[in-house]
Amino acid sequence: MKMKKLLAMALVGVMTVSSLAGCGSSGKTAGTQSAKPEGDSGHVLRVGMECAYAPFNWTQDTDTTPDGSKAVPIYDSNYYAYGYDVAVAQKLADEMGMELEIHKVEWSSIGISLDAGDYDVIIAGMGRTAEREASYAFTDPYYYRDNCIVVKKGSKYENVKGLSDLAGTGCKVTTQLGTGWIPLLDQIEGAEQSGNYETTSECFMAISNGVADVCVVDLPTAQSAALTNDDLAIITLDENDTFTGDDEMVNVCIATRKDDTELRDKVQKAMDAIGWNDKAKMDELMSTVLTQQPAAN
Repeated sequence: MKMKKLLAMALVGVMTVSSLAGCGSSGKTAGTQSAKPEGDSGHVLRVGMECAYAPFNWTQDTDTTPDGSKAVPIYDSNYYAYGYDVAVAQKLADEMGMELEIHKVEWSSIGISLDAGDYDVIIAGMGRTAEREASYAFTDPYYYRDNCIVVKKGSKYENVKGLSDLAGTGCKVTTQLGTGWIPLLDQIEGAEQSGNYETTSECFMAISNGVADVCVVDLPTAQSAALTNDDLAIITLDENDTFTGDDEMVNVCIATRKDDTELRDKVQKAMDAIGWNDKAKMDELMSTVLTQQPAAN
């Protein structure tokens, strides 16, 4: 009798261990793709981006675009990504003979997820700053952008020409969190910090709703937003009356983990091979993708 009881207890123990092993801690259900281990990218270019930063990258329901270009499936989802970043990533993947895999990630954790090995490259409209260079390896720029301010049409700020026109107005300013634009807000004398946002879409909404008066952002993103929001007015400040120290945000580069210089150099070699150091080519592609985004973006 005692032996039967011991055998029964042992069986319960085995069943308990088996059930725990089947649960795991990732929250993935049966049949769901699990994350690939770091370094499993020999034939796959795994790229992280917001997929919410038009015209650099956005999310859409299908793989079709107005000009016939193909959007790329977003890893572990039923959606697709397209935009300037995706188009450049596809060109580079093709040149390197690799498959392209897009991973959607919040901007606030884009570097953390790269370090964790969720993907191997960031192509996300990211400016190369001194702070970021301390943590990541960067290619040469794959896009050169200009900065601007966005205000509400019809507001008293619509006719601003330079930074000095904003001085002392007490305007409420905003920009995107975790970007090199944040220090620029302090250059608007007497401005009120109204709070910054996770996405540029939220920044533009704050302008439309009057929560903020001035948004500091890059010109392509502002142009993209203005296509679907008639409330926005874009102002390119006079070159003699504009922000200083914003050069870092102008150079948009591709990043890898700091110690993964082999991949960084491979990507750079592909950029050189397709001539992606030509600003005319960059501007032409940006002009094209601006016309391709869905209205919702």
